[in-house]
Amino acid sequence: MLKRIVLLAVTGVSLYLVAPSLIELFSSAPRVAKLDPVWLVLMIAVEGASLATVWVLQQICLDGAAWRPVILSQLAGNAVAKVAPGGGAAGGALQYRMLVESGIPSGTTASGLTAANLLTFATLLALPVLTVPGFLAGLPVDRGLVRAALLGAGVFVALAGVGGVLLSSDRALAAVGRIAQSARNIVLRRRPRLVGLPCRLVRERDRALRVVGANARQALLASVLRWLLDYCALLLALAAVGAEPRPSLVLLAFTGAQLLALIPVTPGGLGFVEAGLAGLLALAGVNAADAALATLAYRLVSYWLPLPAGGVAVVLHRRTV
Repeated sequence: MLKRIVLLAVTGVSLYLVAPSLIELFSSAPRVAKLDPVWLVLMIAVEGASLATVWVLQQICLDGAAWRPVILSQLAGNAVAKVAPGGGAAGGALQYRMLVESGIPSGTTASGLTAANLLTFATLLALPVLTVPGFLAGLPVDRGLVRAALLGAGVFVALAGVGGVLLSSDRALAAVGRIAQSARNIVLRRRPRLVGLPCRLVRERDRALRVVGANARQALLASVLRWLLDYCALLLALAAVGAEPRPSLVLLAFTGAQLLALIPVTPGGLGFVEAGLAGLLALAGVNAADAALATLAYRLVSYWLPLPAGGVAVVLHRRTV
């Protein structure tokens, strides 16, 4: 109960801090209804395709699990991650439980979801690399976007280094497991002690490497398409409002906004993404009014529309377990 109260308090304070920006942003909401419906249909189709690539990636990482539990659990987990305090952790826990209830072994589920999430995150951080040719060509780029690109590249290099060590060294991964196991047992003293985590991590890492390694090309392609299709939805939103910024600058703004979505203080980065993306698009050369309108249209199809699908997925899952 204390944890939930703290999460709700942090979420409330965070939303209060970004409230002025949100109020100004949402003042453009009536204009979204006046956009050409063709653009909105195209955005929904592209976002649907982006969602389908997530299912493909998770199905690969879950060792060829049945499509129904993969799709239903992802839709439900994605919806919970967007509305519940704790965001991704809450959504991941729900998806894990639904997959296990569907008959997928717990070890396979844990390692598969971890592999899929890590690959997706690494691909996101690598996206700014696509804008490097523009920098080298001397095209003018706002310093704020340059800092965002350098931050993403730095985090990507750091995670790639740490990930490489953990993937290749049993000793390093076991050490991480021992630290995590000790911390968990200290914090949750009233629960049964956790044992065997280091060996389990090594075992599940090896299993994930075998599964993903055999389908590495398909998994990487699905991960890249997941973000590129989402990025295309943002480009369509900008086209719908008549803005024509350089796609490379929009890509930097898009990457920065997706990193803001990972901030766990509000569900799905609510508030931070809207304010951040509108500001980053302004840095990319879009005027403030068009940036706000494009941001609202993009978030409508990427954030709000998938929520009802998550509720339907939970109902369908309960009917089959």
